Amino acid sequence: MIETILLTAAHVRTFVQQRPLTNASGFFFQREERLFLVTSRHVMIDEASRHFPDRIEIELHVDPDNMAESTGFSIPLYRDGKSVWRQGLDAAGEIDVAVIEIERAALPARTVYRAFTPHHLPARFDQVEVGTSLLVVGFPLGFHDTLHHMPVVRQAVIASSFGLRFKGEGYFLTDARTHRGTSGAPVVMRAPDQDPARSDLPWLLLGIHSARLEVGTPDQDLDEALGLNSAWYADILLTLTQG
Repeated sequence: MIETILLTAAHVRTFVQQRPLTNASGFFFQREERLFLVTSRHVMIDEASRHFPDRIEIELHVDPDNMAESTGFSIPLYRDGKSVWRQGLDAAGEIDVAVIEIERAALPARTVYRAFTPHHLPARFDQVEVGTSLLVVGFPLGFHDTLHHMPVVRQAVIASSFGLRFKGEGYFLTDARTHRGTSGAPVVMRAPDQDPARSDLPWLLLGIHSARLEVGTPDQDLDEALGLNSAWYADILLTLTQG
């Protein structure tokens, strides 16, 4: 029995043509009949680090009877010189979230995955209290079950008031041990009810993991890692997947 939450996540690798660049995480989100891959915006492009991939590749399970069977699925990031992903923007500036639509007809016929939907977004912010236990589902440093092509989960807790935009930005804080490669991972909590719309995937999608946070320049001899992370509120997906 494979927990369905593990089938929502996708290992993302970035490329310039055939040259590999970085590892990251992502997940599937479905809006009516349309399917999207969600990840961090800086996975698609990051001017500060001169990260300019022209395509990404995700690993897909292609046999429901044998989870060791997988294939790479390439997604171009540009068409006719224009980017094809959508990225978030609000009054405070850019949001580190991006979505790219997947052509479902191009997927292998027996692809195995699960996708979050708008039903998995929390209906009220007061459903989520500070200190609430969470999971971050992804591929830290690219690490995963390389035989069955499964992600790993890290435990986390809500570390700031959920629904209150931290420092006025569109994210909340999590307390968790994270690594490079986790960018774009879904941040989820177990659904407190038995909504039939979530029966196959009984989780609430709270956010998209972005980055570890530090204060100034820590003293390597005196200061431990802060252990806090930014996660962008998942309701941005309603804006990015409409139309």
